[in-house]
Amino acid sequence: MPQRQHFNQRKQNMFRSAPRQAPVREVRVPLERKPPTQYGKAFILLEDEQKNTFEYSQGAWVPYELSIAQCRLDGKVKELPQKIGGKTRYEIRLPLS
Repeated sequence: MPQRQHFNQRKQNMFRSAPRQAPVREVRVPLERKPPTQYGKAFILLEDEQKNTFEYSQGAWVPYELSIAQCRLDGKVKELPQKIGGKTRYEIRLPLS
Protein backbone atom coordinates (compact mmCIF):
# COMPACT_ATOMS: atom_id res chain seq x y z
CA MET A 1 0.00 0.00 0.00
CA PRO A 2 2.75 2.56 0.60
CA GLN A 3 3.49 2.65 -3.11
CA ARG A 4 -0.09 3.39 -3.91
CA GLN A 5 -0.25 6.31 -1.51
CA HIS A 6 3.02 7.64 -2.84
CA PHE A 7 1.71 7.47 -6.40
CA ASN A 8 -1.49 9.31 -5.49
CA GLN A 9 0.40 12.06 -3.68
CA ARG A 10 2.73 12.57 -6.63
CA LYS A 11 -0.20 12.80 -9.02
CA GLN A 12 -1.96 15.39 -6.86
CA ASN A 13 1.22 17.44 -6.50
CA MET A 14 1.71 17.39 -10.25
CA PHE A 15 -1.69 19.02 -10.83
CA ARG A 16 -1.14 21.64 -8.15
CA SER A 17 2.25 22.73 -9.42
CA ALA A 18 1.23 23.08 -13.07
CA PRO A 19 0.49 26.68 -14.02
CA ARG A 20 -3.13 27.18 -14.87
CA GLN A 21 -3.95 28.93 -18.07
CA ALA A 22 -7.24 30.63 -18.67
CA PRO A 23 -9.23 28.90 -21.40
CA VAL A 24 -9.17 30.74 -24.68
CA ARG A 25 -12.64 31.97 -25.49
CA GLU A 26 -13.66 32.86 -28.98
CA VAL A 27 -15.47 36.10 -29.43
CA ARG A 28 -18.97 35.38 -30.64
CA VAL A 29 -20.25 37.58 -33.40
CA PRO A 30 -23.95 38.32 -32.95
CA LEU A 31 -26.04 36.73 -35.67
CA GLU A 32 -28.00 39.04 -37.87
CA ARG A 33 -31.36 37.47 -38.59
CA LYS A 34 -33.05 38.08 -41.88
CA PRO A 35 -36.55 39.47 -41.70
CA PRO A 36 -39.16 36.77 -42.29
CA THR A 37 -40.11 36.35 -45.94
CA GLN A 38 -43.75 36.86 -46.83
CA TYR A 39 -45.01 34.59 -49.60
CA GLY A 40 -47.92 35.22 -51.94
CA LYS A 41 -50.85 33.00 -52.74
CA ALA A 42 -50.05 29.48 -53.96
CA PHE A 43 -50.57 28.57 -57.61
CA ILE A 44 -50.17 25.35 -59.59
CA LEU A 45 -47.67 24.69 -62.37
CA LEU A 46 -47.19 21.62 -64.54
CA GLU A 47 -43.79 20.39 -65.73
CA ASP A 48 -43.37 17.98 -68.64
CA GLU A 49 -40.46 15.66 -69.48
CA GLN A 50 -38.58 18.43 -71.33
CA LYS A 51 -38.72 20.66 -68.19
CA ASN A 52 -41.23 23.06 -69.79
CA THR A 53 -43.64 24.63 -67.32
CA PHE A 54 -47.30 25.48 -67.82
CA GLU A 55 -49.73 27.66 -65.89
CA TYR A 56 -53.51 27.24 -65.86
CA SER A 57 -55.03 30.41 -67.26
CA GLN A 58 -58.53 31.03 -68.68
CA GLY A 59 -59.37 27.33 -68.95
CA ALA A 60 -56.14 26.24 -70.68
CA TRP A 61 -52.56 25.35 -69.75
CA VAL A 62 -50.32 28.08 -71.19
CA PRO A 63 -46.49 28.22 -71.07
CA TYR A 64 -45.01 29.86 -67.97
CA GLU A 65 -41.85 32.01 -68.17
CA LEU A 66 -39.96 30.49 -65.19
CA SER A 67 -38.79 26.90 -64.80
CA ILE A 68 -39.27 24.94 -61.59
CA ALA A 69 -35.53 25.27 -60.85
CA GLN A 70 -35.79 29.08 -61.11
CA CYS A 71 -38.86 29.06 -58.85
CA ARG A 72 -36.92 27.06 -56.23
CA LEU A 73 -34.25 29.78 -56.01
CA ASP A 74 -36.63 32.40 -54.60
CA GLY A 75 -39.87 30.73 -53.66
CA LYS A 76 -41.32 27.65 -52.03
CA VAL A 77 -41.95 24.69 -54.32
CA LYS A 78 -43.88 21.59 -53.30
CA GLU A 79 -44.32 18.62 -55.61
CA LEU A 80 -47.87 17.32 -55.57
CA PRO A 81 -48.58 13.57 -55.79
CA GLN A 82 -51.10 13.68 -58.65
CA LYS A 83 -49.91 13.83 -62.26
CA ILE A 84 -51.94 15.22 -65.14
CA GLY A 85 -51.32 13.62 -68.52
CA GLY A 86 -47.81 12.49 -67.51
CA LYS A 87 -46.92 15.98 -66.31
CA THR A 88 -45.83 16.63 -62.72
CA ARG A 89 -47.82 19.13 -60.65
CA TYR A 90 -46.12 21.65 -58.38
CA GLU A 91 -47.50 24.13 -55.87
CA ILE A 92 -45.53 27.37 -56.08
CA ARG A 93 -45.42 30.27 -53.62
CA LEU A 94 -43.27 33.22 -54.67
CA PRO A 95 -42.18 35.97 -52.26
CA LEU A 96 -44.06 39.24 -52.24
CA SER A 97 -42.02 42.15 -53.57
